[in-house]
Amino acid sequence: MTELRIAKWGNSAAIRLPKSALEQLGLKPGETVEFTVQVGKGVIEPKKPRKITLEWIISETKRLGPENIPETVEWGPDRGEEIIDDEYSRGEITLDDILRGR
Repeated sequence: MTELRIAKWGNSAAIRLPKSALEQLGLKPGETVEFTVQVGKGVIEPKKPRKITLEWIISETKRLGPENIPETVEWGPDRGEEIIDDEYSRGEITLDDILRGR
C-alpha cells in the first residue's frame, strides 16, 4: 500500500501516482483511466479501448443526425476480389436504407 496526498488543482483535487503504480497498471502519463467508487473505496482502472464496429459507426452516425451522413462516392464497378454480392452491391438498397435501419 502506498500513501498518497490529495492536492488542490484549480477547483478540483488531484493525486499523483508513483511510476511503479503506473507500470503495474500498464499506464503512461496522458492516458485515460476510469475512476469508480465501490463500497466507500476509490478504484482506478485502465480505460478499455472502445471496439470500433460497423454497428457502432452506424449508431454514431444516426446519433449525430442526418447532416453527418457521409457522401457516397462512386468508384466504378467492382473488380476481382472487390466483388461483393449483396443487396447494396446489386443496387436493391441504398446507404440511406442501411443507415435508417431498413
